[in-house]
Amino acid sequence: MSQTLEIQREDKKELYAYQKGDIDAIFDRLDNAPPKHHLLYQLPTGGGKTVIFSEIVRRYLSNNDKKVVVLTHRIELCKQTSKMLTGFGVTNKIINSKVKELPDQNDFSCFVAMVETLKNRINDEKLHLDNIGLVIIDEAHYNSFRKLLNSFKNAFILGVTATPLSSNIKLPMHQSYHELIVGDTIGSLIEKGFLAKATTYSYDVGLTSLKVGINGDYTVKSSDDLYTNTLMQEKLLHAYTERSLGKKTLIFNNGIHTSLYVYETFREAGYDIRHLDNTSSSEERKDILQWFKKTPDAILTSVGILTTGFDEPTVETIILNRATKSLTLYFQMIGRGSRKLPGKDEFTVIDLGNNAARFGLWSDPVNWQHIFKSPEFYLENLRDDHEIEMFFKYSMPPELRAKFSKTADVSFDVDEEHKLIIKQNLRSKVVLDKSLDQHASMCVDNTETLQEAKMLARELEDDIEDRIKRYSKCLSQCSKNYREWLVDDYKQRLTLLIGKKYREKIMNEPD
Repeated sequence: MSQTLEIQREDKKELYAYQKGDIDAIFDRLDNAPPKHHLLYQLPTGGGKTVIFSEIVRRYLSNNDKKVVVLTHRIELCKQTSKMLTGFGVTNKIINSKVKELPDQNDFSCFVAMVETLKNRINDEKLHLDNIGLVIIDEAHYNSFRKLLNSFKNAFILGVTATPLSSNIKLPMHQSYHELIVGDTIGSLIEKGFLAKATTYSYDVGLTSLKVGINGDYTVKSSDDLYTNTLMQEKLLHAYTERSLGKKTLIFNNGIHTSLYVYETFREAGYDIRHLDNTSSSEERKDILQWFKKTPDAILTSVGILTTGFDEPTVETIILNRATKSLTLYFQMIGRGSRKLPGKDEFTVIDLGNNAARFGLWSDPVNWQHIFKSPEFYLENLRDDHEIEMFFKYSMPPELRAKFSKTADVSFDVDEEHKLIIKQNLRSKVVLDKSLDQHASMCVDNTETLQEAKMLARELEDDIEDRIKRYSKCLSQCSKNYREWLVDDYKQRLTLLIGKKYREKIMNEPD
């Protein structure tokens, strides 16, 4: 019997060497760990977690007289898991909201259920699952299964996740699991040809207006306020046309309001785009995803709904049109583009939320054991927005640079200039004097009249803000009010200096 199943399984899904190695390591714990052991297993999105735990279920049932429960947190994942298990020759039953009792439970060796549904059935005392030896929890970082632990006191618990960092900081994963097994890395899976390689383009975004909510992530309200403003919509459209034009693109937003703005912005620009959120009906969702699948240059703007349980390998670009403080969400969003296809070895990530600066690149190595054991330390040491923004490099836009074509170099390294000034025992403000002199010369050299020079100076606002920000960082103490005063003072002094330089220019002109 097991030989037939083995042949069926081989026809369905070939297990790769790294998957077999991880399965053996998990069975080593299953066979040798103390009773009631809780094991957590990490593997990146796209590494084949469902394939791995389906084979674990198949092998466990062939060697044990006990049954298995697989828990998920979404109905779509229930269906996908059940289908995969069937492919591995495992007879299973989905316990959904329609299942009130289980008179036929002896006909099944494996049950697939949503955490909430199963909890409700057990609480109603209408459903008893007997002889359960193994409980597998998919997307274990959600931690919602804790409510069910008492119902499976004698079972071996296996949690599976791409990111072993609890979605609830007050319930760290090391309190629920005794140990963590770390699977292959994203970098290794790319190298072996199992995942597509990501090229990330980051666009600097000032996030200091964002507020952090009770769940530890940025609030929808503050995100909507930032990402619906005209500047951000223009930045998004520019990033798309620069890096993703003609590619199948999936855009993630923090709020429905933002996503609808994105929809209108792209539609007005003449692009084929649809919007999807959790208020869309199942019919709408089905139609839109079907359209997205078959349209080569489709753009889909969404909110939250497509981070898990959604697999569309033809996606070529992921746009993070949001900031997040959730490492899990960061990996989930980018993971939607990482599936390989014939002719698709790479995909593009456009980051409009400083996320790569916060967490590192998607394929960078991550010390999951450290995060599992010390999540508070990891979260406390994430770079905050002020620190990230200090490293933004201002780059003059090409259209503005063209207006200063007579100036060979428009850059000014505040940090280097400050070091030189300190070495010479001069006052820090000399840095601003030198910067002002350069800006004033740029305006005078590239215009014909004093009025034109003053008008041109107004276009240097972003450059001025950046220089003052860097100058403030060089000072030991500098309040926000003082920084704002410095900007205003700089602009006034620049206007005066332009006037002075223009008078000198006129006087030095030959008669």
